[in-house]
Amino acid sequence: MGFSRLILRLAGWKVRVMVPDYPKAIICVAPHTSNWDFIIGKLAYASVNRKAGFLMKKSWFFFPLGCIFRAMGGIPVSRGSKDNKSSVDNLVQLFNSESRLTLAITPEGTRSLTTHWRTGFLNIARIANVPILLAAIDFKDKVARIEKTFFPTGDNEADLRAIKDYYKGVTGKYPEKFSIE
Repeated sequence: MGFSRLILRLAGWKVRVMVPDYPKAIICVAPHTSNWDFIIGKLAYASVNRKAGFLMKKSWFFFPLGCIFRAMGGIPVSRGSKDNKSSVDNLVQLFNSESRLTLAITPEGTRSLTTHWRTGFLNIARIANVPILLAAIDFKDKVARIEKTFFPTGDNEADLRAIKDYYKGVTGKYPEKFSIE
């Protein structure tokens, strides 16, 4: 906690976490335009004495990085998996089997510019009955913040619009790679 806070302070970052420490939650993290988002996000959450796992492309889980990522709470995700269970089903099952679990998910799914945000996190939260914490990493103001809890309604289109609206005015490390359209 103290070390993370010190690193962020030295780098000029502030952290604002205004949501309860739910035993189970999904953290929706945006913008996601750089690998720095991961570093700032992990440090920010640790600085308030909380832990969160994260999803990452399975291809990154090779030795020795896989061991490091797993120790940090990483969960490999295989897109287009050949098994019959989807990532949503697997993650709902994981939430149902754990007494405490928080996962950070970047709905953009890429560090490149995209207007298509993935909706799997909404489905996971709704089916597993866990809240979504909206986390913004604003490089312009150097603030990492989680100030709103969102409960999905089942209307993914409307939910995604409401979530994207939360990120209006937030600047990613590479602003040209972030869109809430």
